[in-house]
Amino acid sequence: MAEAAREPLIDLLALREQIDRLDRDLLALLNQRATLAQHVGEVKKKDGSPAFRPEREAQVIDGLKAVNAGPLMADSVAPIWREIMSACRALETPTRVAYLGPAGTFSELAALGFFGSSIVKIACANFDEVLHATTSGAADFGVLPVENSTEGVVTRSLDLFLTTPLVIVGETSLICRHNLMRRENSLAGISAVCAHPQALAQCHAWLGTHLAGVERRPVSSNAEGARLAALDSSLAGIAGERAASEYGLHIVAPAIQDDAHNRTRFAILAHPERHPSPKASGHDCTSLVVSVPNRPGALHDMLVPLKTHGVSMSRFESRPARSGQWEYYFYIDLQGHPDQPHVASALKELRAVCAFFKLLGTYPIDVH
Repeated sequence: MAEAAREPLIDLLALREQIDRLDRDLLALLNQRATLAQHVGEVKKKDGSPAFRPEREAQVIDGLKAVNAGPLMADSVAPIWREIMSACRALETPTRVAYLGPAGTFSELAALGFFGSSIVKIACANFDEVLHATTSGAADFGVLPVENSTEGVVTRSLDLFLTTPLVIVGETSLICRHNLMRRENSLAGISAVCAHPQALAQCHAWLGTHLAGVERRPVSSNAEGARLAALDSSLAGIAGERAASEYGLHIVAPAIQDDAHNRTRFAILAHPERHPSPKASGHDCTSLVVSVPNRPGALHDMLVPLKTHGVSMSRFESRPARSGQWEYYFYIDLQGHPDQPHVASALKELRAVCAFFKLLGTYPIDVH
């Protein structure tokens, strides 16, 4: 019996020794990769190329997914290699990323998911400050939420796109699980729930059922709601698990969002003078905002070039122009890249029929 009991233990120790050897081999290979990344950084500095190219990183991850033979799941490849590339990129130059703070927001999670953890984080008080930091050069990139699967577009972000000189160079999406959190591990005695207006709306049904009559207090971010809840035991916040850990709060009700698959899409912004538009990756999105003259058939005329050249739309949103004349801006996402002839032709003809035309950016679509 004793001999039989020792055999599994010996097998486990042998397997662990193999894993330890592989880990050392992996570390040595990663350091070789890091050395090559340093050489790449030196070449980039000489010719003025940016350290971060989202289309290049997307191609690397796509290529690895294509040759992955398992048992590692394909969906695990992207976050692993994004962290590797983030650590190597940090050897070239620190990447500064602005996002809606404070610590623990979904915007912070989106930034870390897209760039990896080896970045300089710049937490901002609001969306306008994110754009200001990125425009001024205090940050290399900005991260803004643009659309939620439950509540639709983030209107403030769309309005800011009209005037900012920044362009979209990437996108990422995040499953947003909202948790009710507070200092007390109980639902009793809550006087107000503090969260971003979008989060309050995304948890409307749960709040109406379980905390009917309790004040819903809008604040600048979910993490700010968590911070306030940490200061006052009568308050509760709605935020992600990271915020609960950051502020030492109990999660008294997990995943309270009305849609179990609630997801938010984020745009990655950069200044075109400091970061050129990504080249075609093979799975690209072109975003633009346009308006057309207020006359019969104008909207039809706007769509004709897309149909003629076989360019598909993946998003079409309208926002009032606030001119008092019942005019609208149309936010459009097209499948493809302007380097492709049919997309270029469609954009040229579309520009000709628009009263206002602004290309917001062309970038690889989210491949998580």
